[in-house]
Amino acid sequence: MKIPKRKMIYAMSRLIFHIDANSAYLSWEASFRLQQGEQLDLRLVPSVVGGDEESRHGIVLTKSIPAKKFNIHTGETLYNARAKCPNIVIVPPRYWLYMKCSSAMHKIFLEYTPQIQRFSVDESFLDFSNMEHLYPDYMKLAETIKERIKKELGFTVNIGISNNKLLAKVASDFKKPDRIHTLFPNELKQKMWSLPVEDLFMVGRATAPKLHNLNINTIGDLANYDLKILKNKFKSHGQVIYNYANGIESSGVRKSNYIEMKGIGNSTTIPFDVCDKNTAHIVLLSLCETVAMRLRDSKNCCTVVSVSIRGSDMIFYSRQKKLTVATDSTRKIYEIACYLFDNAWKGNPIRHLGIHITDFCGNDFYQCSLLDTFNYEKDSKLNKVVDEIRLKYGHKAISKSCFLHSGLSAMCGGIGEEDYPLMSSML
Repeated sequence: MKIPKRKMIYAMSRLIFHIDANSAYLSWEASFRLQQGEQLDLRLVPSVVGGDEESRHGIVLTKSIPAKKFNIHTGETLYNARAKCPNIVIVPPRYWLYMKCSSAMHKIFLEYTPQIQRFSVDESFLDFSNMEHLYPDYMKLAETIKERIKKELGFTVNIGISNNKLLAKVASDFKKPDRIHTLFPNELKQKMWSLPVEDLFMVGRATAPKLHNLNINTIGDLANYDLKILKNKFKSHGQVIYNYANGIESSGVRKSNYIEMKGIGNSTTIPFDVCDKNTAHIVLLSLCETVAMRLRDSKNCCTVVSVSIRGSDMIFYSRQKKLTVATDSTRKIYEIACYLFDNAWKGNPIRHLGIHITDFCGNDFYQCSLLDTFNYEKDSKLNKVVDEIRLKYGHKAISKSCFLHSGLSAMCGGIGEEDYPLMSSML
């Protein structure tokens, strides 16, 4: 019996789907507004989801496909977007809505496989390895999932299919929207090697110019380059990007992103210039509360705390400190953050503050210093209660009194611009 080529590939290797919502925030916003009776579909006109310009968060978070024709980019200011397209429609973000849409999409995925890695709010990896008897045709399976999301949830997704996570993700970034693409190892030369080297994961703004200097302009150029030269130029990173260019990647689809978590960060652009230390400390406390809560949720302690400052002149600088005792305490992280800030701040008006914690270890026990009088047991119990209240009733359910009349109450206790886990690699 002759096995069809598509099914033969399935039987011989792992099978990974990468599913990515198209223009997620904007698609979810558009779907919700249409369900509420609005006539305008934001996806069909030049439109963006953007921050609050009055609080100086005025950047493009996501854009519609018609907006791309005006050369509008994610991350640029709304002012620039209006200059390129005066009639552009700008809507504010609603994160509570996006989390609900993400969860609804995840529930559909669970009907097909339990092995799911939620890589971000709008994308997931699904593992269908060794399921060829349950799903004999993976293209039909992908089409079923894609159409269910469109019909039941009202938005579209791209699905990338391969035998590893890297290639599945690259495939999902091919032509959009509402498409299914495969990228198996035998398709690399045809589908991936002609792409610009900047399109390869782990080739960022710092690496790309160095590759261009070596006359490496496409992913294919990198895949066929001398590995010894790459390792000499980029050290271990040279091996990584060489492997990725050749489609070599073997990480598993994990149910948790915590395994490779390298750090946690949170930062915010402040609605007004901060010119005094006390106000800056209040902002730092708000950031520390969110960061420390995520740290405890990951069952880790940190041993490095860093603070970043950007002034109204847009000059950026930062400081960090290695801790003698690992901690997951909001209070301890805040104390270190204030110490770093006080020693780093140059007295200039502050526009942006950030907290970043790294170098993790388990939080199964505390190794206290004999000279430390801090009551870790009492502090741990307090943090646990506060976390439980906020997880059940929301961040605003319980707040420190210093936020009440600070002029920052609307900002404090919420989610900052960069409240996310930083992983040692995408995979």
